[in-house]
Amino acid sequence: QVQLVESGGGLVQPGGSLSLSCAASGRIFSINNMDWYRQAPGKQRELVASITSGGNTNYADSVKGRFTISRDNVKKTVYLRMNSLKPEDTAVYYCNVDVRTGGGKSGFYWGQGTQVTVSS
Repeated sequence: QVQLVESGGGLVQPGGSLSLSCAASGRIFSINNMDWYRQAPGKQRELVASITSGGNTNYADSVKGRFTISRDNVKKTVYLRMNSLKPEDTAVYYCNVDVRTGGGKSGFYWGQGTQVTVSS
């Protein structure tokens, strides 16, 4: 089994910053892509940022220049640093991790979600 535990959400004023983290544990042989998604009320879940095992990153246009994704392969943790937050960034943020569990098996696992609210 693989577990993902997220932390770091909360309430912040527009223009403020927050950092999220997502730590993976359990039966893990290796980790490929680590992604952050978000889902606002009444909207579909969307990909915010992704990072490969080699450190290549991609961002949604709406967060480019404001959000930074990073990972620590030893700690099996992915981070999302969010700067210059806007009210439209308000959503539940989820990490999604592509895990090899050994024996040729792999799977995508989701974190429990953490609420980010940007409001004055």
